[in-house]
Amino acid sequence: MQNMKPKPPMLVYFVISLILSLPLLFFFFCFKTNTYTPPGNPNSDLKIRPGYTTYKTYIQRQLNKTLNPKLRKIWTTRDWDRKIQVFADFFQVLKQENLLFNESKALCIGARVGQEVEALRRIGVSDSVGMDLVPYPPLVVEGDFHRQPFDDGTFDFEFSNVFDHALFPDKFVGEIERTLKPGGICVLHVALSRRADKYSANDLYSVKPLVNLFTNSKVVRVRKVDGFGLDTEVVFRKIEKQDREMIRGSR
Repeated sequence: MQNMKPKPPMLVYFVISLILSLPLLFFFFCFKTNTYTPPGNPNSDLKIRPGYTTYKTYIQRQLNKTLNPKLRKIWTTRDWDRKIQVFADFFQVLKQENLLFNESKALCIGARVGQEVEALRRIGVSDSVGMDLVPYPPLVVEGDFHRQPFDDGTFDFEFSNVFDHALFPDKFVGEIERTLKPGGICVLHVALSRRADKYSANDLYSVKPLVNLFTNSKVVRVRKVDGFGLDTEVVFRKIEKQDREMIRGSR
């Protein structure tokens, strides 16, 4: 009888498999450690979209929309008067409710080419300015809404319809509360019943996460609106210092 070759022991198979899998493990490890995942509860009504490897890649994606020549042409031509009129109607309601005044110092966050700012100025709120990653003088100055380029307590009124573009919603809201004066008003237009566009960095499913983020403000009201794909308007008032101290003392 011819001698049969002995079968390699299981240990040899294991070692060979381990060696062959090392490149795959290395790739997986590098991908995981380089993937940028902002903090957030995946089970909450505010979810951060994955896929940003660094903050720089997030900014670049936002710039891809802001600097899109076709979009900028639409914003400054076909959409210009239409959007100004819609924003003016929203702001007129706020004036009627004594939430916005001609004397208010106002900021529009993520204002692109400044239709919101122009609307405010046309209804009498002359001390108004917009902020965006790309400036559009004289209506919009350069700034990152995660780190506003303004001093504490600068504004009486802040408006934004780009909350869904915030990679760090807590910083977005924190900067609003920092730059608002005590008693100041913040108005956000958000989408709850539909998903926002492909450039959005988060998805919001209820008003509750917003309320939780505004730790130094109270909800004034919530109402349904039709604002360029955004369906809900949430109004906050920054708590006066004495009221904040009373709240803390009662805890």
